[in-house]
Amino acid sequence: MNEVLQQVIDNIKKSSAEGNPAVVYFVGIGGIGMSALARYFNEQGAKVYGYDKTPTTLTGELEKQGMQIHFNEEVNAIPQNVQLVVYTPAIPKEHAELVYFKQNNYPLYKRSEVLDAVTNSSFNICVAGTHGKTTITTMIAHILRHTGYGCNAFLGGIAVNYNSNFWSSKRNVCVAEADEYDRSFLRLTPNVAVITAMDADHLDIYGTAEAMEEAFIEFTGKIKEGGLLISKFGLKRGSELKAGTHLTYSLQNDSADVYATNIRMKNGSYEFDVMMKGWMMDNVALNMGGMHNVENSVVAIVIAHHLGIENEKIKDAVKAFRGVKRRFEYIVKNDKVVYVDDYAHHPEELRALISGAKSLFSDKRCTVIFQPHLYTRTRDLAEGFAESLDLTEEVILLPIYPARELPIAGVSSEMILNRMKNENKQILSKADVLKWVKENKVELLITAGAGDIDTLIEPIKNIVSK
Repeated sequence: MNEVLQQVIDNIKKSSAEGNPAVVYFVGIGGIGMSALARYFNEQGAKVYGYDKTPTTLTGELEKQGMQIHFNEEVNAIPQNVQLVVYTPAIPKEHAELVYFKQNNYPLYKRSEVLDAVTNSSFNICVAGTHGKTTITTMIAHILRHTGYGCNAFLGGIAVNYNSNFWSSKRNVCVAEADEYDRSFLRLTPNVAVITAMDADHLDIYGTAEAMEEAFIEFTGKIKEGGLLISKFGLKRGSELKAGTHLTYSLQNDSADVYATNIRMKNGSYEFDVMMKGWMMDNVALNMGGMHNVENSVVAIVIAHHLGIENEKIKDAVKAFRGVKRRFEYIVKNDKVVYVDDYAHHPEELRALISGAKSLFSDKRCTVIFQPHLYTRTRDLAEGFAESLDLTEEVILLPIYPARELPIAGVSSEMILNRMKNENKQILSKADVLKWVKENKVELLITAGAGDIDTLIEPIKNIVSK
């Protein structure tokens, strides 16, 4: 724990409570993790300002809540008397405002450091893993909120039930997504930790898959004494994970400590039972697509049970869960067409997404529009992307969304296209995608990716709804 940062945050809370609002500034305020922290400080009574590259629906929501945001690198737009600057590692080091803050010795901290300080004295449920963590984190937080148990939530996605990625409670329990990017999750101290997967990703940070696995093992060493670890059954190096109590989970493998059984599919939803030694929960209803989300809900359910919440209350909460924006989100669902949007940006996420959709709607021809995210990820995982996309009948690729990266010679969406066995494939611009959707009949349509493909959702929805 950083004691200086802790003192800064304590002072911000104190002065804001006394009617003298502190000023907190976010460089990259529109990021999903950053915006959750911005909402936290805003709720504490601080004046929140920030920069981001482009206006989005999320920055618009923050502005409605009274936060002041600008979209140009402009040192003159920085307010006076900033008491804390929070930044994301995704911001380039040469960013004008970041350079200004460093040169003028502002109290400047990474998002992960601030989240650690904010959650330092709470009972923490932290969800890590290369995929599934946002849905599981949101499910857990929703169950605790819906049942009246209560929690503070810092989510990596927008919970549809509440249209937010942050909420607070008087109960000193925190549910937070533990992000492996830039080793951020190593700053957290969980009482309950979850690891969903340790697949290779962020190799621009870690270098090798083995180094990434080591970081997850190190994360489990951060679990507080007497804490609980829940990890996916069959994880490579799973035996090296550290915890006082360690449970494994699975979709249906009865060798795991907790798993689902008797799974039934009904109109894009599921009913199932959850089994654990000495305990079970029958007839759980999940109104969310994708078999992988049944597995995700198993984790959330067993944590709620671990906290002593009654079975019926948990079941009611799961049934009421409306999902996470851009996580197997039904945009259009009727007899003629099903349109699903998802944040999937890793080969395994794409595999789960496509397999889940095709199993639910096996009578429909599936078309996937995918936008690769990052040059490095495309370069490192092109083979895996091609294999996952080959599971569908038709694929349209968008150009790579660069995010924080500069182009890499020879790396483009063609790396994926050329490795695919499916001949029904093409690369189109966003404008041409809309033209294609207008001119072609779709039955089961999926848009996927972590870039700006979400700007196509409304236009595509309007086309296919007609």
